[in-house]
Order: sequence, then structure tokens, then C-alpha cells
Amino acid sequence: MAGPVRARRLSEDEGRRLQQIVRRGKHGTIRMRRAMMIMASASGTPVPAIARLVAADEDTVRKLIHDFNDRGLACLDPRWAGGRPRLISDADIEFIVTTATTRPKKLRLPFTRWSIRKLAAYLKGSFAKVDPAMKPGRLIVLERERLRQVLKAQAITFQRTRTWKESPDPEFETKLNRIEHVTTDFPDRCFAFDQFGPLAIRPHHGSTWNHAKTPDRLPATYRRTHGIRYFHGCYSLGDDQLWGINRHRKSGANTLAAIKSIRAARPDGAPIYVILDNLSANTTPAVRKWCAAHNVELCLTPTYASWANPIEAQFGPLRMFTMAASNYPNHVVLARDLQAHLRWRNANARHPDILAAQRRERARIRAEKGLRWGRPRGQAATAA
Repeated sequence: MAGPVRARRLSEDEGRRLQQIVRRGKHGTIRMRRAMMIMASASGTPVPAIARLVAADEDTVRKLIHDFNDRGLACLDPRWAGGRPRLISDADIEFIVTTATTRPKKLRLPFTRWSIRKLAAYLKGSFAKVDPAMKPGRLIVLERERLRQVLKAQAITFQRTRTWKESPDPEFETKLNRIEHVTTDFPDRCFAFDQFGPLAIRPHHGSTWNHAKTPDRLPATYRRTHGIRYFHGCYSLGDDQLWGINRHRKSGANTLAAIKSIRAARPDGAPIYVILDNLSANTTPAVRKWCAAHNVELCLTPTYASWANPIEAQFGPLRMFTMAASNYPNHVVLARDLQAHLRWRNANARHPDILAAQRRERARIRAEKGLRWGRPRGQAATAA
């Protein structure tokens, strides 16, 4: 019998691009939803969980995964047809694209980049009046708007230059192979952990329903005295459960507390696998020692490849429905609303072990809070 449908392994460039769309893309767009589905599938999330994540039909998710395996990131953009026939030939279009993607300096022009006006003038041969050597190899006369349409149809856009980097991790393939193995063969024993943030107390832009031409307004802020927090999130691939807690900072102690809550979700003592990035706080000697003693294997993502972590796709909706279009007064209210959203998110896929782990984690945090304010442990436990 054929195995479950799953997206192929992402390349570094594909992973970075998908992560950028999920984190910074316009919420609710089809590109973001499709990127979320591909990234979740490539990191081992099963199709039913992806369908619940993006509120789509399972067949739609499977069709997109097959399309990605065939065409790559081109599947993020749906194909629209229509329009009147072209008025310029394929050779003209090819020449326009070649010219537009060539630096003007290479054509002996005193520019570092094209504008639509300059590009149209060059194609018409206008610059040849100044220097005959600037005459293009093919004269094409078309208006600026038509030139803009041709470039858009050929996926040539005006973009900012950007830097890039490759993963220097010598064990890049080995780590990806291990993550793929555990998410495929042991999904019920596989968990993911990551820190989400920084979470700041300030007005956050977003989208809401409102009357036409009367958008909801958020006040501007210039003084931010609340500091930042980090949401330490844990995700169970087999149960499709997400839980966590807000912390003041990233540290080995906070990472260890999250891993303990994951271990509590599978208290049988059998091996479990936790996928997390290679942040120094995630690999302290105390964390490694505790994991070795409690049968927990840490599956580290390669350097600069946090997109391989299955929990990354789960942070998109978390940001969309708890941070976007919000203006929380303080971190207490933010944490309360975030936990309320997590309870709603997990309502359709409850698991007794996960819920018990959540209760134990909340009780432990309340006890720590009591100790922080100087109360004895017994009084803190009673008050909790």
C-alpha cells in the first residue's frame, strides 16, 4: 500500500523562501496558505493536521503537495488564463526579458538599474542618437504600460537586492535525514520545540472586518516599557497538539522545562524525539544530560535551516490570530489571550496526556511565581 502523501525535501533556498512567506507574508493570501501547507508537509506534519491548520479539504492539500513535488515553488501561484492575444512575438518577449535582467552598465549605459521609462526608450533605440553603440540588437516599440505588463507576465519584477547565505553545517544532510526518518517512522513519538518571538507590547498591524473606507485604527506608541517575552512552544506531531508558555528570555533552564513537559506527554519511558534548532540554550550540558537520562533524543535542525522544524508552520496562525491587529496593555493579558487561543486550537484534537502535561506545567509555573514573590513552596502550591 502506498505511504502517506508528503512533500519532498526542501532545498535551503526553498525553505528560506517558504519561511519568509509564512512569517512576513500578507495574512490570508493564497500564497501564504499554500506556503504553510508545503512547509508543514515537508517537515513531517500529516495531511489531516495540515487540513485543520489551514481550514482546507484534505484532497486540496494532497493536490498541492503533488503539484509542489512536480513544479516546486511555482505551485504557490495559481494559473489564471484569459486576456487578448499578444501583439508582440515570442522573440520580442525573450529580448525584452534578457534586456531587463541585464545591468545597464554592461550595455554601456550610465545607470545601475533600469526604470520603465529608460528601458522603453532603450528598446526604441532612443539612446542611439547619443551614441550609436547604444543601439539595441532589436528595435521594439511599445508603451510603458504594455512593457510593464510584459515584464509582469514573465515574472520579472522590480526588487531590492538581497544578501544570501548557505548553511555551513557539515552535517546538513545527516540532520535532515534524521528528522525525515523520525517524522516518517515515529510520528506518535515525535515532538517539536522552538521559541517564538520576541513578543513586544505595542500596536500590531493586521486585518479585520469593518465598514468600507473606515479601517480600524490603532494608536501609535513611542514609549515601550514592558520589555519583551518569548513563547516557548511545544508541538506533538502525532496528536496535533500545540502548547507552551511565555518566558522573559531564552535560556537552558527554560528549554529544559519545555522538554520535561514533552516527556510528560509520553510518560511511558520509551524513546521520544524532539526536533529543535541548534541555539546554544537548547544544547546546554544540563539539557543534554537530562535528555540522555530520560530517553529523549534531540534532533537538531541544520544551521540556518530552522524551516525544517515542524513547529514553524504552527507559528503562522499563532501570529495571525493572537498578535495581528492587537494592542495588548501588558504581557499578562497577552499571555492569557495566547493560552485561550491555544485551548481553542486544540479543542478538536484533545489528548489526555497532553492536557495532563499542560496542567502540570501551569502548576509548576504558578509555584515558581509564588517562590519569586517570597512565599514558601507549600503556600504557593496551596494558592495554586
